[in-house]
Amino acid sequence: GAQSINDSLIRIIKKHKNVNYQLVWAAGPAQYEEVKESLKECNMEIEHLNKVKIVPYIYNMEEIMNIVDLVICRSGAMTITEISNVGKPAIFIPFPFATENHQEYNARVLEKVDAAKIILDKNLTADLLNDMIENLVKGEEKLQKMGDNAKTISIQNVEERIYQEVKDVVQIHRAKK
Repeated sequence: GAQSINDSLIRIIKKHKNVNYQLVWAAGPAQYEEVKESLKECNMEIEHLNKVKIVPYIYNMEEIMNIVDLVICRSGAMTITEISNVGKPAIFIPFPFATENHQEYNARVLEKVDAAKIILDKNLTADLLNDMIENLVKGEEKLQKMGDNAKTISIQNVEERIYQEVKDVVQIHRAKK
């Protein structure tokens, strides 16, 4: 549902640039109708696009991540965790207004281990995004290596670890009473 990413993907589709790859795109519940209308202006029906599946939201994200070759997204902490856990290469477009620029710092963690590429939101264009996608998907070995690299920073059982930390804090708080 990120507007700048949606705008770039719309331009890619309208210009028929995605000839060498398929897109599975969560446009965001609030933006889905806007995307649909924008494509309709070019006589493109959202349900009948070639090599493109657009949905408002993906509820089974881990399942989808497991079948795609490349993930394009923002770079919140949970997203970084999911991507590293499933071992997928990514193109991150960090949210530019995130507190203390934390999304860019998150993305840089995967970039440093050669598991991701970064396009800053201010530099994002359809052409730049398409070129980056094209360059990555033409190298299956490169994608596999990037995915393997993502797994090197994977932290397993994140939910359990957070739960345990919360439990520990509550126990400490109770002990002080």
